[in-house]
Amino acid sequence: MNSRGQGSRRHVRDAHRSRLPGDLWGVLVLFVFGIMLSAAILMGIMTHLIIKFNLARVGQPNFIWVILIVATTSVLLGTALSALSGRKLLAPLTELSNAAKEVAKGNFDVRLTYDNHKVRQLGEMARNFNKMVQELSGIETLRSDFVVNVSHEFKTPIAAIEGYAALLQDKGLSEEEFHEYSRLIMESTKQLSSLSSNILKLSKLETQEITLDESEFHLDEQIRQALLLLEPLWSDKELNLEIQLDPIRYTGDEELLMQVWINLLGNAIKFTEREGEISVESTVTEEAITVTIADTGIGMTEEVCKRVFERFYQADGSRALEGNGLGLPLARRIVELCGGDIVVESEPGVGSVFTVRLPV
Repeated sequence: MNSRGQGSRRHVRDAHRSRLPGDLWGVLVLFVFGIMLSAAILMGIMTHLIIKFNLARVGQPNFIWVILIVATTSVLLGTALSALSGRKLLAPLTELSNAAKEVAKGNFDVRLTYDNHKVRQLGEMARNFNKMVQELSGIETLRSDFVVNVSHEFKTPIAAIEGYAALLQDKGLSEEEFHEYSRLIMESTKQLSSLSSNILKLSKLETQEITLDESEFHLDEQIRQALLLLEPLWSDKELNLEIQLDPIRYTGDEELLMQVWINLLGNAIKFTEREGEISVESTVTEEAITVTIADTGIGMTEEVCKRVFERFYQADGSRALEGNGLGLPLARRIVELCGGDIVVESEPGVGSVFTVRLPV
């Protein structure tokens, strides 16, 4: 289904390009020809008027002056036409020069507006420039986000590692305390690793163009695999699972979509009390694939639902201890890249329902 969509987009794009004139060289040739033709027509008109009104004859003293006036007028008109037409023709190059200066100053919000220019090369130049600036903006955002977020989010696990490492220096520790402090250090290092990996992954997905590695696979089986990977978590809490998955063959990025189910199911397990219930359902229509993940967990307020997909947003301190606020933003971005959407409905003390819709 995605391959058909891509094929139709390529067809429209190719058809659009086929309507464009030839290359820039052909346009310049037509441009020069038009100016010369205009000058020739003007000279013909002026010559006709001179002959018609008997303003000069060959051999008369003023004949040379009349010829000079006609030639000069034609040259001036040709120059004026060249200046006006050339300015319009070269306007994209001027805009490119000004945009490049802005990029050199660090302004990555600048974009060229000649994507649909009548000259193919100028339109391609604008599209390639905009793509380049987008990539540069992504790299800059990645750098700034990483610096800001690392300094903020890494403080807690780094402080924990430092504190427990200092406690390990005490030679009077019991074996039980030694193993406990070592375990806490390992958990903090895993948190650091997960945090840095998610920051890099999310920043790339949000700000840089990526090529989805599409393949056909069974989406229902993928969701079951995600549940099996999380089995130690939901079995430890003795959760009741209600699974109703229709057989679904889907074409998309299998690896990225697995992260969506892991994040959504992981959150459902994390915030559902012991012996609670989690239900997973999937349906297919002619228009969309819908996957619903519901839980009977602690739920969220309306304000939290509005902000739950923001990076690093955590509703309360207890959640901050269990995550880094990147799982849901990452899931939403992946679903958006697949052309779908994800929404949440929740009520405190009742539970949450996350609905993912993917286009057919």
